[in-house]
Amino acid sequence: MPPVTMWRAFIPADPSIYGAIAEQMCRLDGLRIPYEITPGVPAFAAAAAALKTELTIPEVAQTIIVTRTAMKSSSMSEGEDLATLGKSGATLAIHLSVRNLREVERHLIPLYGADCSAVVAYRVGWPDEAFLHGTLADIRKKVRAAKITRTALIFVGRALARGADFRDSALYDADHVHVLRLKRKKTA
Repeated sequence: MPPVTMWRAFIPADPSIYGAIAEQMCRLDGLRIPYEITPGVPAFAAAAAALKTELTIPEVAQTIIVTRTAMKSSSMSEGEDLATLGKSGATLAIHLSVRNLREVERHLIPLYGADCSAVVAYRVGWPDEAFLHGTLADIRKKVRAAKITRTALIFVGRALARGADFRDSALYDADHVHVLRLKRKKTA
C-alpha cells in the first residue's frame, strides 16, 4: 500500500460542532497520519442566513448558545442541560433534538414563555430545506404535521420574533466613536 501523505475530509458543515471529529483526530494522530481540517459553515449560521435573521439583537439577546439534548447519544455534561442554559435568556440553537421537542418545551416554556419564538430549520443548505416558524407552545405540533424527524435544528429565543420592535445597534450611530469613526474635534 502506498504511504499516505495527507488525509483530507470535506464536511459540508463545521466539523468542530457535533461531528465526532475529536475521535477521528485521535486515531489519525495515533497512526501518525497527517491531516487537515477544512471548516465549513455551521448549520446555525447557514440557517440564520437563509432565514435572513440576526440571532443577536441589541437589548434582546446578545448571546447564542449552541447545544443539544440527551437522547440515545452521550449524556449532557453537568450544568449544560436546557433548564440551566435557558436561564440565560440567550438565543438557543439546539442540534440533534427535533425528536426531543417535548423535553425542549418542558424545560424552556417556564423560562422563555409559551409565546417565545421557535424555528425549526430542516436540511439547511439542501435543495429541500424548509423552515417552520412558531412558538414554544406550537412548534412540536407543526414539526409533527410536517413529518420532520431528523436533520433539523431548533432555534428558540426572543431575537427570532418577526417584526419585533428593538433599538438600532450603536454600530452605525454617528455619535458612536470606534476605530473606524474617530471622535470629531469641535470647531470654534
